[in-house]
Amino acid sequence: MSDHKITFLIQCQDSKGIISKVTTFFYEEGFNILSCQQFTDNIQEAYFMRVSLDAKDLTYSREELKSRFAKIGDSLDLKWRVHFTEDKENVAILASKTTHCLFDILEKHGEGKLHCHIPLIIANHESIKYVADQFGIPFHYLPINGENWQEQQNVILELLAKHDVDLIVMARFMRILSSEFINHYQEKIINIHHAFLPAFQGANPYRRAYGRGVKMIGATAHYATDDLDEGPIIEQDVERVSHASTPASLAQIGSDIERKVLSKAVKYHLDHRIIVTGNRTIVFPETED
Repeated sequence: MSDHKITFLIQCQDSKGIISKVTTFFYEEGFNILSCQQFTDNIQEAYFMRVSLDAKDLTYSREELKSRFAKIGDSLDLKWRVHFTEDKENVAILASKTTHCLFDILEKHGEGKLHCHIPLIIANHESIKYVADQFGIPFHYLPINGENWQEQQNVILELLAKHDVDLIVMARFMRILSSEFINHYQEKIINIHHAFLPAFQGANPYRRAYGRGVKMIGATAHYATDDLDEGPIIEQDVERVSHASTPASLAQIGSDIERKVLSKAVKYHLDHRIIVTGNRTIVFPETED
């Protein structure tokens, strides 16, 4: 078995025989199926599938594979995508003052746990440049205020295009992206926020959570959409707290959860484990493939 894999993400209306026809196609094409995960949504009558193949079995071009699979895709009315692990995505990180999420993404990338390139970090606070320098990644400081935000978004878009960026990670980037920006990168912007929304929106959420005596805090990673913090959820986690928790301890616990949730969401995206359906996501769990 080679280190390189081919992953198909498939969705369609549920009907009999889909898995048989799809797996038979790969068998007849000579592929070794490394994993085959599926989910049937009985409420929506929808079917979702993730198939991982050994890339060494590909004896013709990628375009030929797509062309051959398109025939069965058309016959079954499938919506599908195919990804090759030989291709690493380019990831840009947007950050502001806080660095816990930024550090975690860069550490996991350095350890080889995130299958991507990170060609640049963009921030609206120069104080975090030392983090980029520590990991040897080009840093772009863009001061932002209410008057120049649209102009600076255009600069960001130019930088993303220059570096052929495939995925944008908002590592606690405390600015609201415009609809035009988001629509340019649909399902390619991952944001992280604390799970107090909407009760504790805005500044100092942990102090306000303390004031309300919360018993559970958490974080949510989702794809950015026009509706602020309403995009398809990729990953969430929570931890119980008590009356003894202080604003500082709540913030520390929240930071730890945010870090874990964001890195998981980024990894799921990079490993092609997510199918977006409406405002929901189907996230296939990690396997041995």
